[in-house]
Amino acid sequence: MRANGRRLAEVAAALRQAVVPGATTRALDRMAFEHIRRLGARPSFLGYAPGGAPPFPASICASVNAAVVHGVPDDRPLEQGDVLSLDMGLFYGGFHADMAFTVIVGGGGDARKKGLLDVAEESLYRATALAVSGNRVGDLGFAIESFISPHKLGIVRQFVGHGIGRALHERPSVPNFGKRNTGDRLRVGMCLAIEPMVTLGTWKTRILEDGWTAVTLDGECAAHFEHTIAVTPSGPEVLTTLDDSISVSDTIR
Repeated sequence: MRANGRRLAEVAAALRQAVVPGATTRALDRMAFEHIRRLGARPSFLGYAPGGAPPFPASICASVNAAVVHGVPDDRPLEQGDVLSLDMGLFYGGFHADMAFTVIVGGGGDARKKGLLDVAEESLYRATALAVSGNRVGDLGFAIESFISPHKLGIVRQFVGHGIGRALHERPSVPNFGKRNTGDRLRVGMCLAIEPMVTLGTWKTRILEDGWTAVTLDGECAAHFEHTIAVTPSGPEVLTTLDDSISVSDTIR
């Protein structure tokens, strides 16, 4: 799981550099596919079809502006100021890794968009810090919800984090809201994909005709951040990173 997390973090770093005005999400998807294959792995998302859904047609999810998650890559050129969320996974040696990040295309952007991204990412690390043996899933959701709520942002409820390992989605579900000391108890050896999805407006979403792309009902922008986290004897470990020097406590501002 640790080795796969580093592989996926390498893919994410390459994609982050390629996000510029004029790029297309289809080109980013092609880049991700080729990079994952060069690493000897395969994309976790390509062809994924849970619960009778149509097979997902791409290697990454690329969600722009009002798209919250599961956006299908296309040929529309990205524009300066677009809010782009990239979600990706890979499978190697019998195990999956999963991560996501959101950027403002071309940098800058208005203060509301930047604030959205800052709060969403910070909420991820606040939950990650509590991924400790003996805590419960509700503790993670409470950490996310209690940090985001004062900022008057929407917390998406239709989509949640999850366990991850030999399958892309495993128990337990990890909602981005909850009550302390509720839900499954965490134990050493568990791996979780924690992934807050936050909006500038309503938390409610609808699915587009492609059967995958989830967008906000009010058309406001959304942000999505995710890491694969291991519960270890010494505390939580972020697996989807290239920087061994960063601890969870370092990421909390």
